[in-house]
Amino acid sequence: MVKFHIPNFMDRFTGSMNMALIGMIKKAPQMFYDGVEIASVFDSFPLIWNGGRIVAGYMDMNTTERVVPQYLGRFNALGVPCRLTFTNPIITEKELADPVCNRVLDIADNGLNEVIVFSPLLEEHIRKTHPRMKITSSTCKQITDVSALKTELDKNYSLVVLDYNFNNNFDVLKDLPHKEKCELLCNAVCVPNCPRRGEHYKFIGKYQLEHCCPEELEKIRRGTAKVEEWKCPHMNNNAFTRRNSPLHISPKDIYTKYAPMGFVNFKLEGRGNIFPDLAEQYVYYMAKPEYRDIVRYNLLCTAASAAGSGRQA
Repeated sequence: MVKFHIPNFMDRFTGSMNMALIGMIKKAPQMFYDGVEIASVFDSFPLIWNGGRIVAGYMDMNTTERVVPQYLGRFNALGVPCRLTFTNPIITEKELADPVCNRVLDIADNGLNEVIVFSPLLEEHIRKTHPRMKITSSTCKQITDVSALKTELDKNYSLVVLDYNFNNNFDVLKDLPHKEKCELLCNAVCVPNCPRRGEHYKFIGKYQLEHCCPEELEKIRRGTAKVEEWKCPHMNNNAFTRRNSPLHISPKDIYTKYAPMGFVNFKLEGRGNIFPDLAEQYVYYMAKPEYRDIVRYNLLCTAASAAGSGRQA
């Protein structure tokens, strides 16, 4: 079995496309590599605890009560967990009390959904207030020391997303404990040993703290919101250019190298990517070559239909 963790339960287009992909894998498994499973969909609502990618805007408590069950429920109804990307690295004690973030946790805590963490403060808070919530250790921690990684794997995490610099380091990978708890990022947009990576995560965290507010939501509604951009030429790497990266994990290697070694969890990043790019990555990693065209067509039609409907799917 090969478990994929894919982005976006909030986006109108890719959210609908994700549901279509889950349905196709269940109804037509012959079109996909043997044992493929969508194990979770990761994303966040516009919350100050979010990290990894900017999600601007604001939800008051009434909106939270209406929207959160809707978006989580559509994937939960398919038996798929939603993983909240609560990986803001600059959370303080003050932010732990945020009422909307805590209410989202209350709603999500149904025995199926999960949370991804970075901040030790936030992790401790979640373990105390929601002890049955499965917790994943984020790749944002940038654990590059092998001994520290082994220690992390011994901790009480459901999964540990490895730093992508380990992706093709088989000397390290073969000796890791708890391989079933390791999650490998297949399609990293970043470059090996990026010196600005930690700074980028802090930039995103700061933006979340400053822009998850009613004023930001009003700007979005008026079309005057301006999302600050992180200047990096690699941010525009697409599904094809990523395959040239030394960090790249190919589908062939997943099924012939990693899975036989005991690695079964694989992450496809792409929050904020346009839906054709994500569709291409889905078919590349999951669909058998002879079925890629029809799977891609069905995914793109689903996303286009959601776009044409003018409503949240």
